[in-house]
Amino acid sequence: MSLPEKIAQRRAFAIIAHPDAGKTTMTEKLLLYGGAIHLAGHVRAKKDRKSTRSDWMSMEQERGISISTAAMQFEYNGFVMNLLDTPGHQDFSEDTYRTLMAVDSAVMLLDGSRGVEPQTIKLFHICRERGIPIFTFINKMDMPAKNPFELIDEVEKVLGISAVPLTWPMGSGKDFRGFYDLEKDEVHLFEKSEKGGAYAAPESVSGLHDPRLSEIMDEYTYNFFMEGVEIAKEVLPPFDREKFLNGEQTPVLFGSAITNFGVAHMLHRFIELAPPPGEILLNNGKSIHPESSDFSAFVFKLQANMNKQHRDRVAFVRITSGTFERGMTVKVPRLNKEVKLTSPVSFFGQERSTIDIAVAGDIIGLINPGIYRIGDILTTGEIPDFRPLPRFAPDIFSRIVLTDTSRQKHYRKGIQELAEEGVVQVFNVSDQNPIVGAVGQLQFEVFQFRLEDEYGVPVRLEPLGFEASRWIKKEDVEKVGRFDKIVHDDAGNPVILFETQYRLNSFMANNPDVELREHPP
Repeated sequence: MSLPEKIAQRRAFAIIAHPDAGKTTMTEKLLLYGGAIHLAGHVRAKKDRKSTRSDWMSMEQERGISISTAAMQFEYNGFVMNLLDTPGHQDFSEDTYRTLMAVDSAVMLLDGSRGVEPQTIKLFHICRERGIPIFTFINKMDMPAKNPFELIDEVEKVLGISAVPLTWPMGSGKDFRGFYDLEKDEVHLFEKSEKGGAYAAPESVSGLHDPRLSEIMDEYTYNFFMEGVEIAKEVLPPFDREKFLNGEQTPVLFGSAITNFGVAHMLHRFIELAPPPGEILLNNGKSIHPESSDFSAFVFKLQANMNKQHRDRVAFVRITSGTFERGMTVKVPRLNKEVKLTSPVSFFGQERSTIDIAVAGDIIGLINPGIYRIGDILTTGEIPDFRPLPRFAPDIFSRIVLTDTSRQKHYRKGIQELAEEGVVQVFNVSDQNPIVGAVGQLQFEVFQFRLEDEYGVPVRLEPLGFEASRWIKKEDVEKVGRFDKIVHDDAGNPVILFETQYRLNSFMANNPDVELREHPP
């Protein structure tokens, strides 16, 4: 198979959603229908339930939330699917934003009873800024949901994008009976399974005028459904794939991830409509074509201790052009040297397998002996000027206090590795009690938990009274007032910690010549 043919078979995508919209459940069900697993797990952990593949971290399994982006590769109908399950909680938005730099499309998951929620809005705008086409799945139709027209209208008004339904739901909650495919003129009838969503959902296909429809629905639900279909056909605009690829339109499907209904249909349509890897526009106006003979890629995530038996670190890499071959040598511009890529792996949650070849659009893991950092470029040709991966200025701060001084060596290692991952940002690294900064409190909880769980290091975090931070140039340090604090990041760059947002605004007003940055230089 030629390189263009291989690339055309790739789909690299992320699932974005507000917390509790069913994102990790949807991930699990895509794996089930893709044939990658035979029994779907559950997000809410119980002793008799099989855990999900994407939430592999012990804290994720205990709390039933996604804390870290998980990468999974599986095949479906001849296509290679590179799926990234991202954290939905806003405290982990930096990890999610970096992940969205590594995909070509996204599935936006909405809760049918809640519609568009705050974190969904933020993630949607990041996708739009990057020009990522967005596929919408309105989930939890097995629970009481809003009027479908209300949901469509909400997507358009809140997100500012034309929403075109490809399917239309037949009721919701206890009255949910399936959906109608507006393009293929098919009714897919929902059949409840006694297996609790662990296996593929049984369904039957019929026509819109099948007399059974009026029998399985009460009169109100049936009439409401038939009227909705008629209005949707006559009033709503037709789906236009070019508008979808240009970010002007989002196709909308309805279903229920927990019961599996509509998931297979969504996966099939997504593969049809979502784009394969394409050209990537660079900062200097040039672009990288995926079919280039030169290999190029970038590191968008680091993860330590995915498997406690290995106790290693992994660099997650998005291939942007060419062909990867195990054992190849690439340039790493930041290090100004060449590196041999000898330990490439593909991931399925926590599980890993060695790979020999990968192409543009694939997401692979490289065992990282302390070489790679987030944002590193790997290339065999000209150095591409990629857009920088985001790093946010922290809003809350704490001092780390080691409570068991005999664990000093492990303490330093844990802080270094977790900071490299971006779990928190560490300042004044050489101090006995460094300072950590985060966007949200949950980041601190994860940092503290992982230090003890993975490195055996108990620490205490003492909150500091600062509410904002900005990077500055070294020559401007002397202009900082006594109410603020100067710290240094891991590269030695000075950072001001401001006691209040008012102090930040006041400093800006009084020092217009000082450049304040929300990210490192």
